[in-house]
Amino acid sequence: MAKISPVSAKYIIHATIDIDGIVERPDVIGAIFGQTEGLIGSDLELRELQRSGRIGRIEVDLKTEKGKTRGTITIPSSMDKAETSIIAATLEVIDRIGPCDARIRVEKIEDVRVKKRQYVVDRAKELLQSMLETTIPDSQELAEEVANAVRVMEIQEYGRDKLPAGPAVDEADEIILVEGRADVVNLLKHGFKNVIALNGSTIPPTIQELSRRKTVTAFLDGDRGGDLILKKLLEVAEIDFVARAPDGKEVEELTKKEIHKALRGRVTVEQAKDELAHTAEDLERANRENRERVRKAQQQRRRQQSEAKPPRIQGGLSEEEKKQYKQLLEDLIGTKAAYVLGKNLEILGKVPVSELKASLEGISDVHALVLDERVTSDLAQYAARRGVKFMVGMSKENGEPRGMRVLTVKELE
Repeated sequence: MAKISPVSAKYIIHATIDIDGIVERPDVIGAIFGQTEGLIGSDLELRELQRSGRIGRIEVDLKTEKGKTRGTITIPSSMDKAETSIIAATLEVIDRIGPCDARIRVEKIEDVRVKKRQYVVDRAKELLQSMLETTIPDSQELAEEVANAVRVMEIQEYGRDKLPAGPAVDEADEIILVEGRADVVNLLKHGFKNVIALNGSTIPPTIQELSRRKTVTAFLDGDRGGDLILKKLLEVAEIDFVARAPDGKEVEELTKKEIHKALRGRVTVEQAKDELAHTAEDLERANRENRERVRKAQQQRRRQQSEAKPPRIQGGLSEEEKKQYKQLLEDLIGTKAAYVLGKNLEILGKVPVSELKASLEGISDVHALVLDERVTSDLAQYAARRGVKFMVGMSKENGEPRGMRVLTVKELE
């Protein structure tokens, strides 16, 4: 499936739905795909239109009252008027949702471009008024703007690994090590020229060599990724000090004041190791507490379900788990990211698919992975070695590792 950008949508189909019974959002979406399949030809097949980005994500909003369900359906379209009208009319042939009678009525097809044109007119008026009212900046502001632009232009490639860096890395006795190019740009803008980036989650040989002959301050993001990179740095490089961005912030978005404050608050590498160990202990304690809560919850569910167990599908997956995986996969569409899940399907983290292997090294008790990408054999084998039991992706390569179940979006329908 694909998620159409609101910017590229030409039309939006608005419909209402009345159902004689209680159903959930996945039931409605499943009925839309299932009952329209093959109805109007392969060129207008809803699944294919979504995969190609011509039809966007189907939004369903439901409310239940007195045993009946009512709601709205919204579908963005980048097709022409005729094709969009055909898709809209197709919705009205749906007469059942699960075991319940249903009625869908298309209320209107909204032309998004009309609103955009009105926005352009209104915004142009505002900008024109702002131009008339804005005063010419004084010489100090102009000089500062030019100086910032010049500093950013000083970024260069350093060493055989061609790492993004400032112009003073070679001549400085002390360097600042950051995670990426955007971090280098931000520090250059605020006057720091002795800065160099890792440019990835691995530690390049250039950084290892520099750390042996210069005083190095590792200036890392204030998130889980920063913790993982710090662990790798401590293993292969000779770091002297560690500075961190405020919790939840990245170095590339810090102001000049925040940068100076973080660098003044840097700690020695010994203190950083102690803090990292303490963080690991807190995480392990939280994991133990969470496992205990999950165990108690599972015991309670087993007692409640002792008389009526939920149906199971192939691979030991319940219908409820199937719905949860499907919802999580829908939430990821278009992000190229992955959810890391615990045994109770709680979200332990969200990371880019490209960094999934590195992230698994720092997270324990991973039960499942849901990713907006194809599940390759290599990634599945690696996850299986880390103890992962389920992987859910947009598609998969043939074969499954021993002890793991790999599911695709089609298998969750």
